[in-house]
Amino acid sequence: MENFRHSILALITETSANLPSDVRCALAAAIDREDPLSQAGLAMSTISVNIDMAVDNISPICQDTGMPTFFIHTPRGTDQLFMKEEIEAAIAEAARTGKLRPNAVDAISGKNSGNNLGEHFPVIHFEPWAKDEIEVKLILKGGGCENKNIQYSLPEEIPGLGSASRDLDGVRKCLLHAVYQAQGQGCSPGVIGVGIGGDRTSGFDLAKKQLFRTIDDRNPDSELDALEQDILEKANTMDIGPMGFGGKTTLFGCKIGKSHRVPASFFVSVAYNCWAYRRLGVLLDPESGSIKSWQYRAADEIKRMAKGEGMALTGKEVILQAPLTEEQVRSLKVGDVVLINGAMHTGRDAFHHYIMHHDLPAHLDTTGGILFHCGPVIMKNEDGSYRVTAAGPTTSIREEPFQADVIKKLGLRAIIGKGGMGPKTLKGLQEHGAVYLNAIGGAAQYYARCIDRVTGVDFLEEMGVPEAMWHLEASSFPAIVTMDAHGNSLHSIVEEESFRQLGTFATDAH
Repeated sequence: MENFRHSILALITETSANLPSDVRCALAAAIDREDPLSQAGLAMSTISVNIDMAVDNISPICQDTGMPTFFIHTPRGTDQLFMKEEIEAAIAEAARTGKLRPNAVDAISGKNSGNNLGEHFPVIHFEPWAKDEIEVKLILKGGGCENKNIQYSLPEEIPGLGSASRDLDGVRKCLLHAVYQAQGQGCSPGVIGVGIGGDRTSGFDLAKKQLFRTIDDRNPDSELDALEQDILEKANTMDIGPMGFGGKTTLFGCKIGKSHRVPASFFVSVAYNCWAYRRLGVLLDPESGSIKSWQYRAADEIKRMAKGEGMALTGKEVILQAPLTEEQVRSLKVGDVVLINGAMHTGRDAFHHYIMHHDLPAHLDTTGGILFHCGPVIMKNEDGSYRVTAAGPTTSIREEPFQADVIKKLGLRAIIGKGGMGPKTLKGLQEHGAVYLNAIGGAAQYYARCIDRVTGVDFLEEMGVPEAMWHLEASSFPAIVTMDAHGNSLHSIVEEESFRQLGTFATDAH
């Protein structure tokens, strides 16, 4: 097994940077369905360019590489302890070289280990099988889509759909609601893996395992197959669309499994996965640990995804030079495409919690500033400076309790994130003269090229790389105004319309 660690590192690198063949095919079809000049079309074009860039750069498609989760089948007599140690060594190496973002933080203190290793991190599932070879499958599922996982306990009252009983129609209502509640916060278009039955933990495990099925397969259970096709059809009439901007493709896969349960419980567990659907597998020689073959890679796969330039310039873009003025910001309206030049600062969960109780260091002036909800992948140069290798937006709704207060306290004029924010933030934008700019979720390579340099960092030791306050200099950084300073929100409009559509499914007879 002298080559086992090298094989695992290759699997990690390929999974992080190169989408599987079936996912490429599904995304290509989704791109073709959208009007290229619409907001959904711009999002899909940006996604396609980003996919190609990640392969070219051998860098993460999305900066959030999640909690690496392995499903491993081993023949009799395999040394699983050795394999676990080698996987952990490969994970640490991938974090060191920027193939994975260091994501492992202590559950209570939030202290980042810095090497992607910690208690029960990464997740490794071993199962025996009768074959002679070793199978290793890996899924990298980012926090944004992981947070949109949801579990139902039937019977239950489902918002917009009414009572869901312990039958397939009840399951159907759960799945339609699961798609609705994800909106653009889970980086749609997405895929859902579903586990019917089991207990609370095994149900989610079953749901995540469904994500290893190929997009184009068919369920051997005829009832579940019919349900998968029905959910896929109905989900794409909700007009949630790419990034929650509205559009024709909200879901491009629904995969359902079932498990025996106890009489007292009927769980429906849903694992939501974003468009950056990173899962691959390898078959290994049990003697050398070398890769014999790859799974989810087809010889005739679509090698290059991009047909456009991403957010193609039309000449109608609004150029924003930081720091911003209130007059500039109040002139913006929902739907405007902006190009940002100048300084921006990253700030996520730990930063928002900190700033609610403390002041910024005296050397920082954020008046008129731009706060980017981003946990970048950062590499250190030989001269001690830093460079950004992946930098897409994180889901903004987590900061909803704090954002309006932070805008006021720091004198901010713009927030960049994905998925939109709620009524408290919308009111704060209107009151303080600020705007919310939606960047394209998962497009970490696309946005990294818009960041010219890292000018500094604060709170690195306390918060770790993803949560630190990085100071960046950007040029022609594109985003779409989805919440303006006049009380308008694209996210509210899409959510209300999709909820109305959801209600039309309540009385379907099956």
